[in-house]
Amino acid sequence: MKVFNWTNIRLILMFSLVIFLFSFTTKRNNSRKLTKSVVVFVGDNAPFVDHQTVNKLLIENKKDAQSIAKDKLNLNEIEKALNAQEMIEKSDVFVSIDGVLKAVVKQKTPIARVFDGEDSFYIDIEGNRMPLSTNFTARVPLVSGEIKEKNREDLAELFRIIHNDDFLKKNIIGVQIMPNGSLKMLNRNFNFEIDFGGMTRMNAKFNNYKAFFQKAVLDSSLYKYNTIDLRFAQQVVCTK
Repeated sequence: MKVFNWTNIRLILMFSLVIFLFSFTTKRNNSRKLTKSVVVFVGDNAPFVDHQTVNKLLIENKKDAQSIAKDKLNLNEIEKALNAQEMIEKSDVFVSIDGVLKAVVKQKTPIARVFDGEDSFYIDIEGNRMPLSTNFTARVPLVSGEIKEKNREDLAELFRIIHNDDFLKKNIIGVQIMPNGSLKMLNRNFNFEIDFGGMTRMNAKFNNYKAFFQKAVLDSSLYKYNTIDLRFAQQVVCTK
């Protein structure tokens, strides 16, 4: 019986020691100050928002990361502040074992640039408005005309199709929204205008255009045309 009691006492002492050491280590670790902060941008986009802007949000406007104790950090709040930034799509903030406060940032992806009177802004890949950046200008189609609530989703889908297709991304440089909702487009290397019509059968129209272009470019006939009409099913009508 004495052996049993002594065994229990030893187990209790061991557990107490482990809990004490864990608490002591945790408290000591939390009271340590950060060593530095690091911002990492992921994806292919050039930085529309610079490291300095992100880092300022990351260290909560302190002078530098070394003035911040770990236990004073609220990582969730920092992430919310970063994600609220107009150029940032998503961020992940954490502290490494060696005390580095790190933010992995994914920026928004612009797919079109809209000129609306004196105002100008991007449309991002989610179809939302995105401000211009003083750091970098995206090479995306320039859009003129009025974007209305009823055509906003269809236009976003059109811009996504162009953005996700290597040929169209290099080929289409401008989109004009006409008062009746139909679209005119401009080509990068030729002077013809593309009459796209309304935003129906978009993939079919672009496939017709690509097939026509690849055939016509071989005999240099693209220089002869003023208008490429894609409004009709299964055919491309060219006007000199």
